[in-house]
Amino acid sequence: MVDFQAIKQRQQQTWASGDYAIVATQLNIVSELLCEAVALRAGQKVLDVATGSGNTALAAARRNCDVTGIDYVPELLSRARERAETERVRVTLMEEDAENLPFQSNSFDVVLSTFGAMFAPNQEQTAKELARVCKPGGIIGMANWPKDSFIGQMLTVVSQLVPPPQGLKPVVLWGSEEHVRELFSDVISSLQLTRRTVMFRFQSAEHFLDTFFNYYGPTLKAYQSLDSNGKETMARGLTELINKYNQSGDESVMLPCDYAEIVATKR
Repeated sequence: MVDFQAIKQRQQQTWASGDYAIVATQLNIVSELLCEAVALRAGQKVLDVATGSGNTALAAARRNCDVTGIDYVPELLSRARERAETERVRVTLMEEDAENLPFQSNSFDVVLSTFGAMFAPNQEQTAKELARVCKPGGIIGMANWPKDSFIGQMLTVVSQLVPPPQGLKPVVLWGSEEHVRELFSDVISSLQLTRRTVMFRFQSAEHFLDTFFNYYGPTLKAYQSLDSNGKETMARGLTELINKYNQSGDESVMLPCDYAEIVATKR
């Protein structure tokens, strides 16, 4: 049996390290596009699951929705609160677990998650909870990294050096239409997956590595756990990946990061 609780405790420590908001600022456009894809209307009750530093919760709040954002990492919620106060938007932010949402069934018109719920260790339980709290006829909207995207390949490079806990399903399965349909098969009437691209921009490959080794929890913790040879191997592998995807044509970095935008309707 997989000890999901122990895994989540380690995950909390991982995501609390660094400062995810520094990476997430380049992903704001994903949240804006997701809110448009689910056609939010003012006054709707919206839940953003694994909100992180608040990108999608804030995007929904800008559209005058009644928004709740949850995450199980207090440090991430602190960033979200800072941003909400700065932007003068109203968002309820709660420290909660995506696999055990503290809401009654059929509570929300729209349930969203942007590169968040996909990292919860128990995929079946997470999907069950997302669907449970969504009203019949409501919308579940997600943005997830697929295996063949730049981020999916980056996670593969990292996991080859620092394997994930045994028994866990790869997080990039959430970027597969077949897998997501299977997870939600009993509760949705329709599902549309649209392949979109967000561009990461950095001053150089070294700037990218510095950012992800110091601020992005999963790569930060993995890098810190390695000896000097392992660190060199990881840096080299990621640099090769950056060079493969880079579209800038100069020393700067422009990385097209494909992602799966998912819009599902609950029965």
